[in-house]
Amino acid sequence: MPYRIYVVELKKRVYSENAKFRAANPQFNGVLECLYVGMTSKTPKERFLQHKTGYRNKKGYKLSSNIVEKYGSYLRPSLYNHIDPLATREEALKMEKALALELRRQRYAVWFN
Repeated sequence: MPYRIYVVELKKRVYSENAKFRAANPQFNGVLECLYVGMTSKTPKERFLQHKTGYRNKKGYKLSSNIVEKYGSYLRPSLYNHIDPLATREEALKMEKALALELRRQRYAVWFN
């Protein structure tokens, strides 16, 4: 089952309203966007919908990120389309982190798990 990396643009107010998000992004200068980087075995579109609807699995476990549920605006394919699907969850988690840190280096404010 291939895993895909995706990026969601967040509303800018996440930076002023969420202390954890702010603390994770000391490099942010307010110029670029606030982003969420994730990985999924679904399509990025399906996963984004799960976040926005507060999706829970059959056991009642919440699978959506509170940050995306509250602040997510839309997907940013131009930031992830160059990344091919990955074969394992481990690879996908590594790539998720690598992309998040790369976007932070570019001065985006980024949240990932």
